[in-house]
Amino acid sequence: MIKQIHRKIALITLITAVFSVSNGLWAQSKVGTTAAPFLGISVSPRAGAMGDAFTALGLDASALYYNPGAISRSGKSQILVSHTNWLVGSNFNWIGFILNVDGQNAFGISLTQLDYGDDEVTTTSEPEGTGEFWTAGDMAISFTYARNLTDRFSIGGSLKYITQSIWHEKSSAVAMDVGLLFISNFNDLRIGMSISNFGGDMRMDGNDLYQRIDLDLNTIGHNENIVGSLKTDYWPLPLFFRVGLAMDVLEFSSNKLTVAVDALRPSDNVETVNVGAEFCFQNLLFLRGGYKSLFLDDSESGLTMGFGANVNMGTMNMGIDYTFASWGLFEDVHMIAIGMQF
Repeated sequence: MIKQIHRKIALITLITAVFSVSNGLWAQSKVGTTAAPFLGISVSPRAGAMGDAFTALGLDASALYYNPGAISRSGKSQILVSHTNWLVGSNFNWIGFILNVDGQNAFGISLTQLDYGDDEVTTTSEPEGTGEFWTAGDMAISFTYARNLTDRFSIGGSLKYITQSIWHEKSSAVAMDVGLLFISNFNDLRIGMSISNFGGDMRMDGNDLYQRIDLDLNTIGHNENIVGSLKTDYWPLPLFFRVGLAMDVLEFSSNKLTVAVDALRPSDNVETVNVGAEFCFQNLLFLRGGYKSLFLDDSESGLTMGFGANVNMGTMNMGIDYTFASWGLFEDVHMIAIGMQF
């Protein structure tokens, strides 16, 4: 009884703290003024096909991204590898691994990478190219732990290292994610909540920012080759506060229809709602659909759809998922992933 009281107090305290911190931070936020926007890209075709309404589901290893508090609920170890043909010719890759310890505790690790490709360096004197190529890329690695505090409530958190680079410049930061998952008595309605990327600011630094500076062109007799550093501004990380609901609204034989809805409050944009659904046929085939960024003006994202297949191999399950997402004026986005559960 005392343990249950302590857990309820801890839950209420954590939720209150998250709301208080997020409200204080978002009160000063502006649209499009954060670093590392790649942290907002969907990592899983399964979640992406459902409009990213995935905070309360935690059905696969992508819960490491959407809600670290859900990874201890699967009861099995999992690995998921995904690839996305992202916008303007870039490639987005993600890999996540969950180690189930004893059915109550789980550890996880994930790697996120966005590759912008390379391009030839041109100058005013060499407009056809210098023979050099410049590159740009983003990466994040996170370590996660989650635990089932009761048969219906779990909590988890992640510590992540984030880095961005372009040409000879680089920036890095450390952040954390926190997530909760509660399974109610009402038809096992799942309620999830998470806050992502709570951490320090990022500022670019590198060799190209060191320049020889003549402090006064009209004065002679001083060192005109003093090396100075061009200072760039600090930019905050994009904070994401998610609250989600998910429930199996139809279930017969081995067929099941699941619906989900997420409310997303990002620090670099306005609040939106994501909705999605998944129909499971005999635990072998999956049809999914959703809509992303409802109520967001001038949004290029919207309709999402995809499918998946699952193969039971005794003590191990292997699945493949594909998703198509429309991005309006941009090219359509295609996502594919292969996962394994054991």
